[in-house]
Amino acid sequence: MDKHIIDAKNKILGRLAVEIANLLRGKGKTNFVPYLDRGDNVIVINTDKIAVTGNKMKDKIYYHHSGYPGGIKQINLEELLKKDSRKVIFKAVYGMLPKNKLRDKMIKKLELYKGEIEK
Repeated sequence: MDKHIIDAKNKILGRLAVEIANLLRGKGKTNFVPYLDRGDNVIVINTDKIAVTGNKMKDKIYYHHSGYPGGIKQINLEELLKKDSRKVIFKAVYGMLPKNKLRDKMIKKLELYKGEIEK
């Protein structure tokens, strides 16, 4: 397994998420099969400096529900970036992975950092 370091500075959110999801799945490898987890570890730095196109900062809304009546919560992209920019990339990549038992195994190989990492 390889380790990939990706700098998210000034990269478009969706395109970055596709690149990360393909590395986590191992789609670029010659021994790729969809029913096995043969992907690589991915480290993403500068998650707080991602870019989006259009009016998505104000218009894109993330919803979650507590499970209780009237318990729906919402937050837009701009507020979520200020609160925790790692969640934005996590949600985008998680949604692009296959919806099966391998998804939770693959997402564990993703590390997200707000700034630079020290070596």
